[in-house]
Amino acid sequence: MGQSKVLYSIGKVILLPVYKLIYRYKVIGSENMPREGGVILACNHLSFSDPVLLGLAQKRRLYFMAKSELFRNKFASFIIRSLGAFPVERGAGDGKAIKTGEDIIREGNVMTIFLEGGRSKTGELMRPRSGCALVAQQMQVPVVPACITITGNPKHRFAKRVIHFSKPLTPKDMGVTPEGGRRELKNATNAIMDEIKRMREADRVDNKKG
Repeated sequence: MGQSKVLYSIGKVILLPVYKLIYRYKVIGSENMPREGGVILACNHLSFSDPVLLGLAQKRRLYFMAKSELFRNKFASFIIRSLGAFPVERGAGDGKAIKTGEDIIREGNVMTIFLEGGRSKTGELMRPRSGCALVAQQMQVPVVPACITITGNPKHRFAKRVIHFSKPLTPKDMGVTPEGGRRELKNATNAIMDEIKRMREADRVDNKKG
C-alpha cells in the first residue's frame, strides 16, 4: 500500500483540533488497540467522517476501503491513497477487497472494515456481513470491535459522538479455525456485532445519566 507516513501524520495534526471542535467526541478504550501486528478493526458506519474519527481516536495508522469513484480524480486519488484508502469496485464482490485486506494485515497493519458493508441511513445498526469474520478466519488474527455512537441530536450533522474500542477478540474467542465453514463465520460475525451492540447500549445509557 502506498500510504505516506508523513502525509498521514500531518493530516492527523491538522484534523484533530478541527474534528474535536465540530464533533466534540469522546474516546473510550483506545488502549485496547494492539500496539503492533496485523489486526482487524471492525466498526459500525454512520457517516463519511467515520474513517477520520477512528484514525484520530487511537495511535495506529489505519487502512480502509473506499468506493472506486473517489479515485477518478488523480489529485484526490493521491491524497486518499496516501491516507490509507484503497478502491473497491461496486458489484465486483468482496474477493478483491478481501485479498487487499489480507495483504495489509500480513504486513502488520490495521485493516478497518465497516461490518455492515455500508453507511446506515437511519443511524441504527444494520445486518452485519461476514467479510470481516472471513478475513479473521483466513488470517487467524484478532478483531477489535469499535462503535461510533451519536450522543447528541441525531438530526444535527455534527452531533456529539462517542468512539468506543473493545478488547480484541481472538480467533479462539470467535470460534474461527482455518478449516471452518459458514456456521463458524456466521457465529463469529454475530459475536463481533454483539460486542458493538453492547458498547452502543452502554454509551447511550452513560449519556442519559450524564
